[in-house]
Formats: sequence, C-alpha cells, structure tokens
Amino acid sequence: MDINEYCSKKMLTAEAAVSRIKRGSRVFIGTGCGEPQYLIRSLVKDQSMQDIMLYQMLSSTLADYVENPDFLERFALKLFFISKAMRKAAFEGRIDYLPAYLSQIPRLFSSHRIGLDVALVQVSPPDKFGYCSLGVSVDITRSAMEHAPLVIAQVNPRMPRTWGDSFVHVDQIDHFVWHEESLVETTMGVEENQIALRIGHFVSELVEDGATLQIGFGYLPNMILRYLDQKNDLGVHTQLVTDGLMPLFEKGVVNNRKKTLLPGRVVASLCMGSERLYQFVDNNPAFYFRSSEFVNDPTVIARNDNLISISSALEVDLTGQVCSDSMGHLFYSGIGDQVDFLRGSAMSKGGFSIIALPSTARNNAVSRIVPYLSQGAGVATTRADVNFVVTEYGIAELQGKSIYQRVMELAQIAHPKFRDELIQDAKRRHYIFADQLPPAQEDLLFLEGYKSTLDLAKGRKVHFRPLLPSDEFAYRNFFYSLHEKTIYYRFFYQMKLFSHEVIQKQWSAVDYRKNMSMVGFVQRHGHQEIVAIGTYAQESDEKAEVAFVVREDFQGMGIASYLLNNLEDIAKENDYRGFVATVLPENRTMLAIFRRRYPNATFSRTGGNEVRVIMPFDEEANTPAGNGEEADGKSP
Repeated sequence: MDINEYCSKKMLTAEAAVSRIKRGSRVFIGTGCGEPQYLIRSLVKDQSMQDIMLYQMLSSTLADYVENPDFLERFALKLFFISKAMRKAAFEGRIDYLPAYLSQIPRLFSSHRIGLDVALVQVSPPDKFGYCSLGVSVDITRSAMEHAPLVIAQVNPRMPRTWGDSFVHVDQIDHFVWHEESLVETTMGVEENQIALRIGHFVSELVEDGATLQIGFGYLPNMILRYLDQKNDLGVHTQLVTDGLMPLFEKGVVNNRKKTLLPGRVVASLCMGSERLYQFVDNNPAFYFRSSEFVNDPTVIARNDNLISISSALEVDLTGQVCSDSMGHLFYSGIGDQVDFLRGSAMSKGGFSIIALPSTARNNAVSRIVPYLSQGAGVATTRADVNFVVTEYGIAELQGKSIYQRVMELAQIAHPKFRDELIQDAKRRHYIFADQLPPAQEDLLFLEGYKSTLDLAKGRKVHFRPLLPSDEFAYRNFFYSLHEKTIYYRFFYQMKLFSHEVIQKQWSAVDYRKNMSMVGFVQRHGHQEIVAIGTYAQESDEKAEVAFVVREDFQGMGIASYLLNNLEDIAKENDYRGFVATVLPENRTMLAIFRRRYPNATFSRTGGNEVRVIMPFDEEANTPAGNGEEADGKSP
C-alpha cells in the first residue's frame, strides 16, 4: 500500500502532528528501542507544549532533556521502569516512578485508571493490506494505542515487521509522520568476568535440557545466557529479547521444540539490542510478539511446562525477601516482569525461578545477602515467591524451606568475609539455633571439582557433591528414611535420634580436606533428595577411616563403589595413603566392595568382634570396583 496515496490527509510533518496535542495532555510514548525518536524531539522542540504529562516504560531519548530546566517546566515524566540513562534523574527527583506489574499495566490504560489523551508510537510502513507493525515494541504500546483518543505514528522503514499481535491497520492511526532513522540500539557489556562465569556455571546446573526460559533485563541475566550453550532443545517465553539470545538461536540450542505453549516459537513482547538483532527478528515466523498482558500473565506463563525464570536483584535478605527496584530510598530500576514470571514459573509443571546476583557490591565493600533489606528498600518479591538464589558462591534453595534453613542456605552463598557476621545477626534475631556453626569463611570453589554424576539404569541419575551446612534437614530426612538394619550396619547400634546436636557434631569435623563427607542425591526440577552419604575422617597422618550408607531403594546399583572411588581420589589429594574401615561381619556387601576395590586389603577381627579393614592405596594392586555390589558370600 502507498501510504501517501491511501492516507494522504493523515500524512503530516512532525511539527504539524505534535501541534494536535493540547495543553495539559497525558501522552504515552512507545517503549525502549521502539520509541519514536523523531516525534519525541519534535514534541520537546515545540514551545507551545505546556503542562504535558509523559508516560513511558523504558526511556532513552528523553534522557537528553531531563537536565534541562525548560523541559522540566513544561513536561512531567512518569516511568514504569527506570533505565540506566534515567537513573541519575530518578535519584535527583526529576522524574516520577510508577511501580506496577508489567502484566497489569495494559489494564491500567483500558480501565482508565491511567487516562491517556495521546499515544506517540513508531511503526513499519504498511503492507499491501494496510497493516503496519509495532515491530520491536508491542508490550504495553498496543493497549496505550487502543485507549488513547489520538494516535500519532512515526512511520520508519527501518522498523522490523514482527509476527504475532503486532499489526495495526492504518485506519486505527490518526496521523502519520514519515521519517527514516536508525532504531535505538542498546547493547550490554560483553566483558567476561570471573563472577559472571561462576554465576553462569551454577545457573547452568539448574537448567535442564528442554526447559523454556524467561530471561530478565540487565547485564547479568544477559551474561548467564553465554553459559547455556551446551544445553539442548531450549525454548523461550520472555518479556524481552536481547542480543544475548542470538548465539543460542544460531547454535540451535534454542529451537522451542519442547515448548508446550506455542511450540516452535519464541514468545516475547519487546526487543532491545543491536541492528543485527532487529534484522534477525524482521519477518521471522519463529518469533511471536504479543502484548504484556498476555506474555506476562502468570496463568499464560504457567501453560509452559518446565518454565525457568531467570532474573536479578539488588539485595536479598536472610528470610528470602528480594529488592530489585530500589537502593534504599533511591529508585533504581522497576518491578518489571520479575513477579509475573516468578509466580507463573511456580504454577508451571516442573517450573521454578532463579534470582541471580553477585554476592557483593561497591568493590566487595558490602554484602548483597543481608540480614534485613536496606531502609526504604522495596519488597518487589516476597519471601514466599523465591525458589533459588544464585551467587558466584553457589545455589541456595528456598522454596518450602523454613527461616532457619533459608538463613543457612543464603549465608552459605554469601561472600566468605560476610558469612560469620550474617550468622551472628541471624542468632540475634532468633532465626537459627544459638549453637549453629557458620559456613566456612573461605572460598570453597575447589569443591566444584568434586561434583559428578553416576548414570543408572532406565535413565536415572545420581549426582554427587560435598555435604554442606544447609543440608542439615535433608541429611536428617535421609537418616530417618533408612531401615533399622541399615542404620545398625552404619553406626553399630540402633541409633534412634539424629538431632540437631548430633548433626552439628558431625558437621564440625568436616573441613573438606582431612575430613570429607560426600552426598549422593537425585534431582527433581532443581530439588535435591539425598540417597547416599560417604565419609572419610582422619585416623592418622597417612590413613582415614571411611564409611558409607545408601538408602535401600538405591542399593545394589554401584553407588557405594562409586563413592569409594571418589573419596579415594580426594583423600590422595590430601596426602592420605590408605583407608581403614570398621565393619560388622554380617555386612557382607560392604566387605565385598572393599575386597574387590582393594585386593591387597587386610581383614582382622577386633576385640568387639567387628572386622577392621586396612586398605592401602596401592595403584598396581588395586583395580576399580565394578558397578555390581552383591556380596561374594565370603567372610573375612
């Protein structure tokens, strides 16, 4: 369609178009990289514009004017999200922040709770049927257009045509201004750093093949995507598409095949990035753009099975409250899509959410895991909404956990120099036991090298990692799940109680070097359930005493043998030259495992009629144990 021919009376200069805006009007401006820059500049230039109230979600062009007293006298700017370019102005009170969930902003327009008189938007040229595209900015823009009496559109040939619900017929637009210019580009720093690498590593442990992802706005979520390039068949249902997704599209990591809602398509409402990204989404049927009231509706989000929400935060307190939009009294960003997706992922079958943040700020001067949120900080996400919190020091699982457990999980992933302080603060608030031992005050990243996975029959897996202070309740539940016979074989008496005091005593000895405990667990959508524990403890400078216990439904699968091999490797790193063990004579399975793994082991009876086994680490004489753990019927 020739817009000049079909809509000749609607075609105006920018000056003529903005002159239609009356004094005192409430004006909506298109979002982010889809904002009509030429119209904005023309609006600000027109000195007849007085007492104009501007509404926008993400603002870029207006950042050039907020320092100008003349602008502030004529315009009042209200933002649903504070971009980096607007942060200083927000801190200084020169703009107004409107907190709202993204899914509900379109309803604010349709209900006229926020009344609009004018919508300034940017569209592509119309196709032969007269349909323009909102391109990279559907989000809240569509609703604003539908409920503003006057719609002025900048027609820009560089605006991509996107599939989905982005199309607007020329009859729905009151005035057109033709102006070609580059879209706003917003690229985030790509400089790799150790903190982002470690956070990305931990997030990748939680993301399983076939998951559907939501990625929040910001540098860190964008960086995390770089560490998901070994995954398979990922899908995307997200508010915002950025350049961070491009490598995953190109490698076929994101193909949307396993999605349960709109399979084969990326669902989004906004695109912000480079010209390369805009060209990629242009007329690409793999992308399906819808308004925020659809994309961010928790009930719609939940229609995606295995939906994983990944977003960031400014600080998290020890009970799990999250602040993401303010630094104390200073408004920093916005509520955005975080709460919508946290709640949607919680309702998704197999879904969950991840809050990722560095453990410190201001060059390690302050902890971002805090005893309580800063004075004035907004609780965007309640403690009941949070599932996983990830820092460069690990993963804290909060869903279904008590305050005591949350304190231990979060203190464990805080920066080492703040862990003891956090524990002491939690004790003063009576969040935890007065005798609770703090996590180690050192960087235990080396423990990542001890993680491994054992593949079992029928696709089952058991994952192994060192025991952590936050495992107390899981360890307790594991103990009480065991049969009396299993407990007797492990402890040599019918141990009835596995109390906090007992666990603290065992935990106090673990230093991950001379004394080590490894757990085997099965994982279901991020949740870990312990099924085995193997431990060695120093007996002498050269030998450590080793012991195992495996839950009955996982016995006979090679788990104890696997743990034994792992513990031997770790013990060798710490200068041990052999293991010793004390075993009941009727525990023939364990005796058989030791005999197979250490052919040169010696077996002898003790005064208490137990069997003492001495197992030197002789590389030539010893051979790796097999997967079978059946007893060989022999007694020592």
